[in-house]
Amino acid sequence: MGLSSFEVRHAASVAGWATSAHEVALLCGREEFPFPAELLGSWPKTADDIVQFLLLDGETPIGYGELWLDDEEDEIELARIIVAPEHRGKGHGLRLVRALLSEASKHDHANIFLRVRPDNTPAIRTYERAGFKPVDAALAAEWNAPQPIDYAWFQYPKFTGS
Repeated sequence: MGLSSFEVRHAASVAGWATSAHEVALLCGREEFPFPAELLGSWPKTADDIVQFLLLDGETPIGYGELWLDDEEDEIELARIIVAPEHRGKGHGLRLVRALLSEASKHDHANIFLRVRPDNTPAIRTYERAGFKPVDAALAAEWNAPQPIDYAWFQYPKFTGS
């Protein structure tokens, strides 16, 4: 099991992992269902600061996630993390998050964050198991001000100096 660069040929498969409008919203904040594979395939073409990955079991993609690199803010955000439905509840989400953290550590950024919808309890448990800690409530409120919903924001403590 390992991390690999995302290939557009897997876009339809990954898009199909969001099995409801609610899961699409959890993945990317949209409510379009089914999630359009062409949108996922277009993401790398629209942003040079997004690095996409697949978690592979042999040759089979079972997880997807991104690193959003922000040189100006000196931070990386883990984003759009999803595991194939038939592989959920087996620890693959934690493997994926840890692999993304390993990739993030290869970049010279001081902080690693992620945001998650507060109703996504399985994801929050996974992020906490990976070592993420909630950011200060005032900081979360500041970051949520321009957002469409109030996200739960987390930081990886290795990068906080604690």
